[in-house]
Amino acid sequence: MKTKLLPLASVIVLFLATISIVRTQPHTVTNEPASPPPRSAFEHRIAAVGLIEPRSENISIASHLPGVVDQVLVSVGQDVQIGTPLVKLDTRALEAAREERRSAIASRLAAVETANAQVQREKAALAEARRNLKFAETLSDPRSLSTEERERRRSAVELAEAGMNAAESEVIAARAAVKAAEAALASVATDIERSTVTSPIKGRVLQVRIRPGEYAAGPGAAPWMILGDVSVLHVRVDVDEHEAWRVRPEAKAIAQVRGNATLQTPAHFVRFEPLVIPKQSLTGASTERVDTRVLQAIYRIETNAFPLFPGQQMDVFIEAQAPGTGMISHTPTR
Repeated sequence: MKTKLLPLASVIVLFLATISIVRTQPHTVTNEPASPPPRSAFEHRIAAVGLIEPRSENISIASHLPGVVDQVLVSVGQDVQIGTPLVKLDTRALEAAREERRSAIASRLAAVETANAQVQREKAALAEARRNLKFAETLSDPRSLSTEERERRRSAVELAEAGMNAAESEVIAARAAVKAAEAALASVATDIERSTVTSPIKGRVLQVRIRPGEYAAGPGAAPWMILGDVSVLHVRVDVDEHEAWRVRPEAKAIAQVRGNATLQTPAHFVRFEPLVIPKQSLTGASTERVDTRVLQAIYRIETNAFPLFPGQQMDVFIEAQAPGTGMISHTPTR
């Protein structure tokens, strides 16, 4: 009996162990991706990443002058024309300075009138001194006036001429002071005009990062508003420098929306940015090198079939020169 039970028990244990192992194995389920991955129809291609940007590129707006923001006159997404007011700074100090300059002009004009009156006074004194000298020189009897008196009258004429020249110089100086005061007034008026920042292009407000009451730094500070002409969108494509030689302006290109490769549009070549620069737009891939240098190519996108936004990333495929040839292959994969 023992010789029969032991093999039977071994078989039963092996069977139960097999069932246990099978039941504990994980079940693999194949799931289709939510959206198809990007694919290219070109046999020889260059795959790159592009950023949507306005035709005018992003225009960073800043104030000509530092100051506190009084009003923000536009909102994000608003279309603007050339010269549309965007932001107004607090101009109370400048307006007070303008009134001060106006008062200075009035004071300088009064000084001009005073100088002109002094010129008329000196002219009358000079005319009188010349008449006295002429009378002394026309006397028939030289003994009628002493030599000392004649010399005194000649000196009086010279002093009157000097006074006349000095008075005329004061008029010139007073008029120059008026011009200086007018220039100072014009400078303040210009600063008041520049305190209202206007749009340099016809486009759309893409970003606003300033509010009333905040301090707006002058030129050279970080931009607090971005404008762009979005009537036509461009995509700025970063082509790795190792593949830059394969890109040709006449080559076809297709741009696909990140996350939904079915949304794609032809891209038309516009220009190269001829300076190869370090790559700044990183996709986060583990194989991407920070020290990569890229050639930037600008392509035009003309489609209204689906929405695109400035700053959005796109997968771009450019038909490339076939390896080892000087021709571009136009045979798509089937």
